[in-house]
Amino acid sequence: MKYKLSEICNIINGYAFKSSEYVDKGIRIIRITNVQKGFIDDTSPQYYPVERENEIIPYMLKEDDLLISLTGNVGRVGLLTSELLPAALNQRVACLRIKDISKIKKKYLFYALNNILFEDRCIFSAKGIAQKNMSTAWLGAYEIHVPSMTAQSYICEVLSRVDELLSLHNKQLLLLENLIKSRFVEMFGSPITNDKNLPIASLGSCLQGIENGKSFVCDSNSRTGKQPGVLKLSAATYGIYKPEENKAILSADDFVEQAEVHAGDLLFTRKNTPELVGMSAYVWQTPEKLMMPDLIFRLIPNQQMHPIFLWKLINHDVFRCKIQELATGTAKSMSNISKERLRNLEIIVPPIKLQNQFADFVVQTDKSKLSIQQSIETLQTLKAKLMQDYFG
Repeated sequence: MKYKLSEICNIINGYAFKSSEYVDKGIRIIRITNVQKGFIDDTSPQYYPVERENEIIPYMLKEDDLLISLTGNVGRVGLLTSELLPAALNQRVACLRIKDISKIKKKYLFYALNNILFEDRCIFSAKGIAQKNMSTAWLGAYEIHVPSMTAQSYICEVLSRVDELLSLHNKQLLLLENLIKSRFVEMFGSPITNDKNLPIASLGSCLQGIENGKSFVCDSNSRTGKQPGVLKLSAATYGIYKPEENKAILSADDFVEQAEVHAGDLLFTRKNTPELVGMSAYVWQTPEKLMMPDLIFRLIPNQQMHPIFLWKLINHDVFRCKIQELATGTAKSMSNISKERLRNLEIIVPPIKLQNQFADFVVQTDKSKLSIQQSIETLQTLKAKLMQDYFG
């Protein structure tokens, strides 16, 4: 049976909180930036005074409320957990609160809306040029299929088991990454305070060179097969090489061999947002005929610097501030790091024997990470198929 969302849920709009009213501790304010796909992110919380709770009672949230972004990246659906309470709803976020839990399970509604079909339809419905906005009227009229409670229970159980396995594997990846970080500190200490009194040198003296990517006229779609393509900035933005993040070039004749990415390369994002500028990604393996864009450098270490050590140093949580200090630019959205500034960056230079030992450890750990990542991809494919079967 199909129901409009307004028939099975109360749809609550948020309150227009003023930033001048924020306090250091109190009632958590759930804003548009907190609503992510599948969860509510609270890494940068804002609070409203507890003593003024009576003024915002209609906007106070409850455990397992479904929250939906109405502006920007519309259609993101997150489930509010008890750890984030007490919390209040900010404007441009809608809350779906089920009217009758004997008719539809909260978890079923969460899964029914947390799929690509719903998100695509939200995006299609959104109005606006500079910023997309989705109306609660459209949201209330959206129809979903609601099977029997027995069928809902089965669907939720299956998808929850897949989610549990995904969560377990992601925790394993995090543990392995933290193991690498611990090993780095154990061997080299802090890259800022240099508490192990390691030699200091400019990055330029540890490199054979810094190579530029190229500017290409590209298609909006990814390349097909082994046709030449150019990496997107996102292929290296988060410290992990993602060759699938690419765009096709308009003509195979535009392929530039000097810009092609190879296994063993260390890629450096010279331009990005202030938070992400200067991240690097080590290329374990790569398909052929993928090229660097002009927003990415290739760092080529000399004999006193192992690329894997340099990769982990550049992305080190503590050292990131030094990388970000290199960036210039007036636009707050994008910062740029020049070759000259990068070459002048002072870094620790441990004996190459120690760097090699650390690199061997990273290689072995990465083999375990690769196996886990393959399991994650298999589970994600399975979940996508199940979501299509249940809600497509």
